[in-house]
Amino acid sequence: MNKAIIIIVSLLYALNIAAQQNPKTIQWKNLDKGLDFAEYKSPKKSILGDQIITILKINPNNYDFNLFSAKQKEEHPRTAKEWSKSKDLVAVINAGMYRMDHATNLGYMKHYNFTNNSRENKDNTIVAFNRTDASVPQFQIIDKSCQNWDTLKTKYNSFSQSIRMVDCNQKNKWSQQNKKWSMVAIGKDKDGNALFIISRSPYTVHDFIDIVLQAPLKLYNLMYLEGGPEASFYLNHPKKELSVVGSYETGFNENDENISFWKIPNVIGITKKP
Repeated sequence: MNKAIIIIVSLLYALNIAAQQNPKTIQWKNLDKGLDFAEYKSPKKSILGDQIITILKINPNNYDFNLFSAKQKEEHPRTAKEWSKSKDLVAVINAGMYRMDHATNLGYMKHYNFTNNSRENKDNTIVAFNRTDASVPQFQIIDKSCQNWDTLKTKYNSFSQSIRMVDCNQKNKWSQQNKKWSMVAIGKDKDGNALFIISRSPYTVHDFIDIVLQAPLKLYNLMYLEGGPEASFYLNHPKKELSVVGSYETGFNENDENISFWKIPNVIGITKKP
């Protein structure tokens, strides 16, 4: 190889590394029409881990969203990977935190004729999909503080309620605290795509929100799903298979040693549209 080629190859490699490390860029890998994957290096240092935030961007025009629960007849808690394999799901994340019965969502949860929890709590965000008519987006995260929930609850078949992280004005809604943990969240960007987002490296929730707001995601709003070792993300695509599990949680599991999925009762998964 002559010197000119070596210089060009070295320059391209350096530019690629620089782009990966630039907090203003995200290197997306297209897996399929309407499905893109990225591993974003957080510019803010974590106390543990590699600071990688895993993101799956999903176009609702190309993928359906599904809600599964261990409370449904003949179902039971499974790991994210087990949910994926048993239901033929391309990707799986937690659907929300759950009560001590290890089955009931902390907030409102409903999927067509099945109701996991009929009681709404004070949390302001509810992810909604499987619409009943074309007057609303196929997927959205409803913010009860700026949208008409009484109307929107009639427009979808599937809902899961959890804690608001980013509101409809793209504001961080979580106060700063000392506690840190791994976490998984679901977001919507300004183009209408769904975002599955997980960080194994622990952050305060406030700092994590700032990181993703400042990343080039065009984030519209964001909802918290789970933290610590229960936080789960599994991708099962011919071009990419990946498991990401949480570990660290202040006051509960203060280490980076968990490497296995925990069984979880409620999940959101995606399938490719015909």
